[in-house]
Amino acid sequence: MLDFAATMSGTLDEFSVDDHFAGKSPSARIVYDCLLAALQRIGPIREEPKKTSIHLVRSSALAGVEVRKDYLLLNLKTDYRIDSPRIAKAEQISARRFHQRVKLVSPSDVDSELERWLADAYALSG
Repeated sequence: MLDFAATMSGTLDEFSVDDHFAGKSPSARIVYDCLLAALQRIGPIREEPKKTSIHLVRSSALAGVEVRKDYLLLNLKTDYRIDSPRIAKAEQISARRFHQRVKLVSPSDVDSELERWLADAYALSG
C-alpha cells in the first residue's frame, strides 16, 4: 500500500544522478562530467534527476540529459533553430522555442561550438 504522505512529499519518486549511470559505460559519466564543467564555467546550475532524464536548471530547465549505455543525448532549449550536422533532431515547440538533440559520445564533443549553444540556453533559462 502506498504511503500518501510519502507520495505527496515525493520520496517514492526520487532519483539520483548516479541512478542514471548505474550499469552504463564509465565513458558516459566522463562525458557528463565534462558537460557539467562546461556549464559551470557559464554559471551556476542545478541537476534535477527525473525518472528518464536529468534536467539541468538555472531558473528553468535549459537542457535535459538522457543517459544511454555509452553516450548521452543532450536536449537543449533555444530560441532559434541550430543549423548544424551535429543536431540529431530539432523540434519547434512554440513560436520562439526549439528543442535540439545532440549526441555526445566523447569529452571532445563538449567543444567550443557546444559551449556557445549551452551559453545561449543558459541565457534563455534565466
